[in-house]
Amino acid sequence: MALRIRLQRQGRIHHPSYRVVVAESSSRRDGKYVEKIGVYEPQAKGNSLELSMNLERATYWMSVGAKATDTVAQLIRKAKISVKK
Repeated sequence: MALRIRLQRQGRIHHPSYRVVVAESSSRRDGKYVEKIGVYEPQAKGNSLELSMNLERATYWMSVGAKATDTVAQLIRKAKISVKK
């Protein structure tokens, strides 16, 4: 069972929002997942957050063998920087 930390698309046409989820690599993009660990909204407006992620859970899943996609790896780095501020 190979696990991936990846984005699951939500939202409507031309206004995407994504869940950051831990899922089996063989499952569909928007299919079943093991755990939801965050939310990413690339078109966030006003005071709403663009990225909300549970970094402790992301670190845990990576320690037990889950691999993050390239995009999610960038989002994790971005979340770690924003926590330090």
